Amino acid sequence: MDLEEINIHDHGDKVVDENHKSKVKCKYCAKTVIGFYRLKFHLAGIRGNVSPCSEVPPLVKQAFHAEIMGKKSSQSSQEISKSVGRFFYESGLDFDAIRLPSFQMMFKATLSPGQTVKFPSCQDLKGWILQDAVHEMQLYVTEIRSSWARTGCSILLDGWIDSNGRNLINILVYCPRGTIYLRSSDITSFYENPDAMLVFLKEILEEVGVENVVQIIAHSTSDWMIAAGEKLMDSCKTVFFSIDASLCMGLMLQNLTQIDWIGQALQKAKMLIQFIYSHSTTMNLLRDVFPGVELVKSSKVKAIVPFLTLQNIVSQKDVLTRMFQSSAWGTSQLASTSEGKRIAEMIEDASVWSNFRMAARVTIPLVEVIKYLNGTNKPQAGFISNRLYQAKEIIKMEFRSRKLWRHEETWNKIDETWKKYLHSDLHGAGYYLNPCYFYSSDWLGTAEITCGLCKTIDRIAGHIKGLITKQIHEFDFDGSREILSDISPAQWWLKYEVEYPELERFAVRILSQTCDGASHYRLKRRLVETLHTKGRSEIEQQRLKDLVFVHCNLQLQGFDPEGENDIAEDVVDAMDEWILGERANVVSENSQCTWMDMELGSNKRKREVKKVKEEPEE
Repeated sequence: MDLEEINIHDHGDKVVDENHKSKVKCKYCAKTVIGFYRLKFHLAGIRGNVSPCSEVPPLVKQAFHAEIMGKKSSQSSQEISKSVGRFFYESGLDFDAIRLPSFQMMFKATLSPGQTVKFPSCQDLKGWILQDAVHEMQLYVTEIRSSWARTGCSILLDGWIDSNGRNLINILVYCPRGTIYLRSSDITSFYENPDAMLVFLKEILEEVGVENVVQIIAHSTSDWMIAAGEKLMDSCKTVFFSIDASLCMGLMLQNLTQIDWIGQALQKAKMLIQFIYSHSTTMNLLRDVFPGVELVKSSKVKAIVPFLTLQNIVSQKDVLTRMFQSSAWGTSQLASTSEGKRIAEMIEDASVWSNFRMAARVTIPLVEVIKYLNGTNKPQAGFISNRLYQAKEIIKMEFRSRKLWRHEETWNKIDETWKKYLHSDLHGAGYYLNPCYFYSSDWLGTAEITCGLCKTIDRIAGHIKGLITKQIHEFDFDGSREILSDISPAQWWLKYEVEYPELERFAVRILSQTCDGASHYRLKRRLVETLHTKGRSEIEQQRLKDLVFVHCNLQLQGFDPEGENDIAEDVVDAMDEWILGERANVVSENSQCTWMDMELGSNKRKREVKKVKEEPEE
């Protein structure tokens, strides 16, 4: 029987059952099913939502079976092609890679035995598959945007200087439902111009909706960017402006290295690492005698690498001591050199190890804050103040437990960065409204926290600020105590929507914001840089714009902060970054210095990371 000639309506009749519902009756076995679509499966003998027909003629059965399986095969090929496209768009690979024999072999190896599908072409990837991906991503972005009115959102700026000296910037938007890529811009023409940057920021606010935006988080601590932020807060009374929290925490750590004894500890640790990794004698000794021991700790967050490595060196003290006391070391030519003797003496010096331990203990609490910021996509505005306060208290206790009284110096270095770049009334309000803390025995009822709440109400609440203040005074914080379990602080407040709707909405918007900036997501920038390179046709430019839109949003959609993201472009590699000191000549303005980049010691100033970096001294 010809598939084109078969019509399902010839093989069943419409009937009405005892419940007055319309159904279809099989002409062969008299069974009733819901609709002609299910009748096809009934006649084709395909089990699922309907039982097979036992009386259908073989040719009819074969014809409907072929029709259904043909459509399934077509749908399967289409879905596979779309999946292949998604892989290329997310990874940013050249479409020509689809022609490689090895890629096609890998593709075919995933198919079931006997399964055949149409292999997508380069033109498919540039054509219908891309347009389908754009449409699908637009629906996703629209869904995310629909939540902004309820939770508010944070605009995240991600700026860098590319190899051509252009100042480019990605604009992302964060909310609890997800982070999306909005667009990118070339701001070279008004770089370092606060007034022009203010105009640019206002354009973004209009695009996102001023009424939706709670804060803008910048990628730079430069004076001109901060000036633009201050101008923004003066002109847009409902919006906060702050700096990427991870960047600020990295600056705090760098500030601590300006304290002599911490800087000296890191400098000696760096000397030790470079000595061991730059000589085959020590490398072989370490690996042969102590297999599995790695001294350098890599991380996707560059700023914390020196301090994690210092902590690791302390934990491997016994290994290193035995290594330099071993006969293999003593009989090596390296042991008789002045450099080898100096390192061996340092390993035997108890004061060096004491300094290593103390420097690690003082810096690791801040490292933990950075790891917290980078380890979650959940809102952080209600937690950051307490996290930093607890880190400072741990540092203070480390000094007291050793009967030392110099924690004020480290506190001052931390507060210097906190107050200059990261402090925000929004964070104080977030702490005050966070149920995780106002039930705590060590609740911080400080004037700074209360003042932050009042200023946040004044900025965000507008004409209902008096009502919200009244509801805060009326709200029974103690009486509303409940176990939070796995719900977020913002979700906790949703329980009080009916009784205190204005306070609830205010609390939800505050507690739904992040503190970390766009650097958290480590977006790949190559396609964006290509997008802002002139010289292509209008059609090609639009296609590239679509590719960037899909590429960046797929990266954001699939980003897992707790997963293995060490394949990111900016992850520190032990050999390249630490030992060989190989670095790009041009770095982004929000880059954070690695150990190899640092000038340690209180008498040396920090280099500006936006400038071309010099090669390390031999």
